[in-house]
Amino acid sequence: MLSNSAERETMNLSRRGFVKLTGATLAASSLDVLGFGFAGEALAASVRTFKLTHATETRNTCTYCSVACGILIYSMGDRAKNARSNIIHIEGDPDHPVNRGTLCPKGSALLDVVHAPTRLTAPRYRAPGSSAFKQVTWEFALDRIAKLMKEDRDKNFVAKNAAGTTVNRWVTTGMLAASASSNETAYVTWKVVRSFGMLVFDNQARV
Repeated sequence: MLSNSAERETMNLSRRGFVKLTGATLAASSLDVLGFGFAGEALAASVRTFKLTHATETRNTCTYCSVACGILIYSMGDRAKNARSNIIHIEGDPDHPVNRGTLCPKGSALLDVVHAPTRLTAPRYRAPGSSAFKQVTWEFALDRIAKLMKEDRDKNFVAKNAAGTTVNRWVTTGMLAASASSNETAYVTWKVVRSFGMLVFDNQARV
């Protein structure tokens, strides 16, 4: 037997409300039959965990534009000395203050860039008069850059201008900094560049 209030509520139930109530009941019962029930949220959340449970998580910065979105890189491998890790997944970092876990289409396709057969993984050098690039070591590349910078600075450094004022400037070589660097890295870069006397100094964010 229904109480008087229950009878009145049943009698006042509209056709649209009846359809909604029936649909909700059917959906809930279907989930129970399929085995979800109260464990539905936990089961859905555990799907991603299975994929990355043995992966190593590394935080990094997207290599594209000057927005500097944070990314999470997941790699497989035991990180042994002679073992080479394999990156299996890249996604946005939800804890990063810039992108809050979101990525643009380019950032979302970073995994394809990492595994692209045309991706350079070592510096290339083209000798004067040569028409071809050859692969060199990082030690060779950095030493050559440092040597050329010193030669140019020794040749073109200006300690005083025509009026005799100390200026300590070097304008024949410039520096283009990376906009995806952290504040600390950017500060140190600025200090080093200015200590050389460089005036031509810009950031990739303005390019």
